[in-house]
Amino acid sequence: MEDKRNIPIIEWEHLDKRKFYVFGICMTMMIRVSVYPFTLIRTRLQVQKGKSLYNGTFDAFVKILRTEGTAGLYRGFLVNTFTLISGQCYVTTYELTRKYVARYNNNNAVKSLVAGGSASLVAQSITVPIDVISQHLMMQRKGESMGRFKVQNPDGKRMLVFGQTKDIIVQIFKADGFRGFYRGYVASLLTYIPNSAVWWPFYHFYAEQLSSLTPKDCPHLLLQAISGPLAAATASTLTNPMDVIRARVQVEGKSSIILTFKQLMAEEGPWGLTKGLSARIISATPSTIVIVVGYETLKKLSLRPELVDSRHW
Repeated sequence: MEDKRNIPIIEWEHLDKRKFYVFGICMTMMIRVSVYPFTLIRTRLQVQKGKSLYNGTFDAFVKILRTEGTAGLYRGFLVNTFTLISGQCYVTTYELTRKYVARYNNNNAVKSLVAGGSASLVAQSITVPIDVISQHLMMQRKGESMGRFKVQNPDGKRMLVFGQTKDIIVQIFKADGFRGFYRGYVASLLTYIPNSAVWWPFYHFYAEQLSSLTPKDCPHLLLQAISGPLAAATASTLTNPMDVIRARVQVEGKSSIILTFKQLMAEEGPWGLTKGLSARIISATPSTIVIVVGYETLKKLSLRPELVDSRHW
């Protein structure tokens, strides 16, 4: 059945794969640089007990900038850039899964749901060890640590970034072995698979609704740029409780999701499950706009030459 939506979807078979990957890596790197400080703030807010250090997103931003400088907002960033690999695996899995599911069901919501969940499963399997290391680096405040591990600096000199990373890796391995790098893996899957599976259907849903409410000559990219943050806010709100638990499991070295949940509820009540939500939405809004505009533009730039002028994309 022909898709009646006003906004056409560029599928995997429409793309020039070489352009797609080259442009994609550049785009992803620019996005990471712009939103990483809020990722760090979100993680610190989720891990802190109550409001022992920061009263909120803005307060955390000001205090980190004041005490640790700009570099403090980018702790663990270089390690985190290795997730560029998982990012490319994510988009490849998403597009290929959409193509496969289309053989059996051409409903866009179903394709998006299955593809989003599958892509997140593949990406998280690569991302979790990198996340564990970068999160412990994020916890390194000036002169102290919010997490289990503290960068050892016996000479009192400032360690190079890769020296800090090596030190954290050694400490994780000594304490937990290889399994330590996959601490919180199940919690990550329970956070990001639903988040991804929910985001894509809501993204297309909001785009369809906006398309029906706006004039036909309204730029598709504008509607998509609005739909992305709406979908991100929806998905973030639904999955934030699990994200708080994931952060605590990974940073505090806990082994049980259920016990972590019970402890959080006992210490901070239901509101503890909303910790870091505002920072998550704040970081998600600009990043999602950039991701959506960038990703849709990336796909248009990566169209096979014979398809460029074949229709209004």
